[in-house]
Amino acid sequence: MLLVVSQGIRRGFRSSTRGAAGILTGNAIYFALSAAGLGALLLASKRVFDILQIAGAAYLALLGLKMLIKPSRVEPHVPEEVGHAGSFVQGLVTQLANPKAIVFFTALLPQFVDPTRAVAMQFVVLGVISILVELPVLLLYGFAADRGRARYGKHAPLFERLAGACLIAAGAKLAAMRG
Repeated sequence: MLLVVSQGIRRGFRSSTRGAAGILTGNAIYFALSAAGLGALLLASKRVFDILQIAGAAYLALLGLKMLIKPSRVEPHVPEEVGHAGSFVQGLVTQLANPKAIVFFTALLPQFVDPTRAVAMQFVVLGVISILVELPVLLLYGFAADRGRARYGKHAPLFERLAGACLIAAGAKLAAMRG
């Protein structure tokens, strides 16, 4: 959510929608891995999970540090960037850097699947529902951030530093949860 808001403030609604698409693509990948049983395999391999967790924590902290040290400047009346794939990639990498998502999906999915029916189709339906529930929420955050650009754009560096501090804290918490 912080990523989508940050992108919405800095580069506008289109950029935040690309970031949201990256986040949801990461969720879809984790959902597919969980459905394929790889989530259970990852859970069984503590070493792999720990490596992913440390990498995710480091990425979140690095992203937060970048936002703290060099926040973006916002020009509220400048048109948004067009064709900026970086927002999508940032959303995707941020989501994939969170191995807890695969644990969540692996723990959650079996409760909603009837093994006597078409399992693959049930996983597809659950994945689509998950994305359809999260998409409007992320879009609303991006839209609100974009609308606040004109009024609060001059405070964007402060907002970005706060978001950066939150990302560093999330990275530290993720790293501390090891073991």
